[in-house]
Amino acid sequence: MKFTPNEPRNTATAGFENQKPFRHRNKVIVTCIIVAAIFGLTAIWGIRVYNKLVSSQETMQQAVGNVQNAYQRRADLIPNIVAAVKSYAEYEQSTLQAVTEARAKASSTTIDANNMTAEQLESFQAAQAQMSSALSRLLVTIEKYPDLKAGNNYLDLHSKLESCENSIANARKDFNDKAKDYNKLLRRFPNNIIAGLYDFEKMPYFEAITEGAEVAPNVGEMLEK
Repeated sequence: MKFTPNEPRNTATAGFENQKPFRHRNKVIVTCIIVAAIFGLTAIWGIRVYNKLVSSQETMQQAVGNVQNAYQRRADLIPNIVAAVKSYAEYEQSTLQAVTEARAKASSTTIDANNMTAEQLESFQAAQAQMSSALSRLLVTIEKYPDLKAGNNYLDLHSKLESCENSIANARKDFNDKAKDYNKLLRRFPNNIIAGLYDFEKMPYFEAITEGAEVAPNVGEMLEK
């Protein structure tokens, strides 16, 4: 529609034409707000998932430390047990030497809780299994020396050893439970997206290397046979 200089202008049409830029600008603003809200909510969700993964990881790392502490308490008892046996069984040098060497290897094989791998855990378990095997042979040897078995010093040591074995079994189970919860959280969708972005890795489990190894040995029964 064309206007001449002397022709009055349609104000309603002019107002509608003036509103078009404002409407376009409002749509742009609304779109920007929606996009920003989506990004904001996504960021909040990502932070929450990340924090959950970190918290679960730290709980699991603490459980690893508890396992190592339980094994270390057992290792700390070995020199006293060896000394007690040596005073009665001077002819059992090969058995005592095997226990001492196994203890040294087990004590030097540790787990880095902040960077644990399946290979690292397998090496740790193998060293501890060797320690358990050597210790079992030592306990069998003690059967030959009833006076040693009846001594108050040794009875106290074997009671502490039995307590350590129970603590080890409980600590291993607790770690496996924590690792299972962590791995489930890690693998769930869409948590696995955040886990992949920040390199969270699945954690291995303590596994029974030999049949019945998941059950704490009954030291008392072994000594009473």
